[in-house]
Amino acid sequence: MSNFFGADYYPEHWPRERWETDAKLMRELGLDLVRMGEFAWARFEPRKGEFDFKWMDSAIQLLAEQGVKTVLGTPTAAPPAWIIEETPEILPVNDSGVTLGFGGRHHACQSNAVYRGHAARLVTAMAEHYKDNEHVIGWQIDNELGNSHGNLCMCGSCEKAFQDWLRVKYKTIGRLNEEWGTAFWSQTYDAFHQIPAPKITPNGHNPSLLLDWKRFCSDLIVDFQQRQIDIIRKIAPCQFITHNCMGFADKVNYYDLGKNLDFVSHDQYNLVFWDETLTCPPGSDSVARTSVALDVTRGFKDKPFWIMEQQAGPTGWQTLGHTPRPGQLRLWTAQSVARGADTVVFFRWRTCAFGTEQYWHGVLPHSGVPGRRYAELKKAVAELRPLMAHFCGTKTQSSVGIVYSYDQNWALTIQPHHPQLNYIGQLMKYHLYFHENNIPVDFVSPDADFSSYKLIVAPLQYLMTPELERKIEAYVSKGGHIILTMRTGVKNGNNVCMSHRELPGSLGDLLKIEILDYDCLRGEDVKIGLPDGSTASAGKWCDIITLKGAKALARYESGYYKGEACATSNAFGGGAAYYIGCEPDK
Repeated sequence: MSNFFGADYYPEHWPRERWETDAKLMRELGLDLVRMGEFAWARFEPRKGEFDFKWMDSAIQLLAEQGVKTVLGTPTAAPPAWIIEETPEILPVNDSGVTLGFGGRHHACQSNAVYRGHAARLVTAMAEHYKDNEHVIGWQIDNELGNSHGNLCMCGSCEKAFQDWLRVKYKTIGRLNEEWGTAFWSQTYDAFHQIPAPKITPNGHNPSLLLDWKRFCSDLIVDFQQRQIDIIRKIAPCQFITHNCMGFADKVNYYDLGKNLDFVSHDQYNLVFWDETLTCPPGSDSVARTSVALDVTRGFKDKPFWIMEQQAGPTGWQTLGHTPRPGQLRLWTAQSVARGADTVVFFRWRTCAFGTEQYWHGVLPHSGVPGRRYAELKKAVAELRPLMAHFCGTKTQSSVGIVYSYDQNWALTIQPHHPQLNYIGQLMKYHLYFHENNIPVDFVSPDADFSSYKLIVAPLQYLMTPELERKIEAYVSKGGHIILTMRTGVKNGNNVCMSHRELPGSLGDLLKIEILDYDCLRGEDVKIGLPDGSTASAGKWCDIITLKGAKALARYESGYYKGEACATSNAFGGGAAYYIGCEPDK
């Protein structure tokens, strides 16, 4: 059976006598599957080593009788109270050195060996129990890895793991001191055990330490997931494994996280209560914002994906977001499918009556009585199902690639230069142009093959390595076109400013420019003049470009650099390289 549509279901939240009603309503809506169990550790293992799967077995069987299959989530995002009581050392520590308490979710340190032991015991028991269940088709590891861990964890276990990670990378403390430039502010280390997790200090941490910390945190999460993958692959090799990512969330590198998954999944929320830019029904820009999350997810494995959570109603915890207007749920479902989702799972089936997410609305309201949202999704499923079999597993053929780099994002988060300069925001500005002109776009890793694209857009290539320079030059020389922007080639891979030549470093030979001066625009914009005599404006940053053989595409029309080039092009080999030295308006 093909699995195209589903819902996130929590049978543990409702009386046993309601489950059959839910299963029948799911069948009538046209659902093929549910995801269950990803927060139910306390139900699965009420006491250490005592497992109770009977309740889930009953739910799986009832759903199967209505033709609904099951994806199980490993509930390692929610260790129960008895584990915290027994082993409080697994609680995470924030950057102020404060140990956070039980409650919410993700209240555990992912490097802690005791916590990992608890997780391995549970995942092993689940995999053994469900390995031969024909109604269980796959697994979701944990839930939204990286969620809630923005400034976590900085406990002693994580600090030691960070030191071990650095030892593997740099081999000697002398090399680390050299690569980080620890001569500044007398930060030279005598041994790896002196290097701290970056807790709050009186002044800023070394940017090189901060970047390596972000890389370490990502690798730690990837390893945490891999431990669970290894258990399930060994015990239940015929069931798929995925994880629900969160678009541009940046705690973990999703290219790395996705490598050993069968496919990635994504949680798609189009109107969320915490995002003030999406509190109104979407116009052009906000529709593009929801499209861009789908496009970037498709790029994590360069293949189709699943939506594991598709918004099905207004979202909210303490406050609420906008209620989807009639037709928007149908639109969003089609949008997800059109941009690469082979399966769409709606979050959630029924709005919960208790807990933190009691106002995160689902397909059914609190009452459980089908209403407008149920009817609209039933129509959308009926419309899309006949079409999906024709293009399931296929991928959009794009001629434009936008480079998305976690390293660039992390480095510019550490030092954004301008208070409003944002790496993801720059990617979205370029994506918006292509979206409005119906030009398909792929997001690509810096390690990806560029050769299949006519145009590569690579904003803010702030960190530069010799390998990436050679790759860019080879792509252009063989006929490719690339757009580079302000703050390209500023630092090396260790987040240290390059000093061997003027900006943009060795890429100056490709671009035929030099940047001898620049200006961070605070509270003002500048005018730029275009070749046709029209003018526009630019903000945030101005690279003042000296032409070394390049052609000026636009020039500044105000400021002390009036008349200087702000955008250039240069033919190189069979292709061309473009440089945009500012943030221009549309």
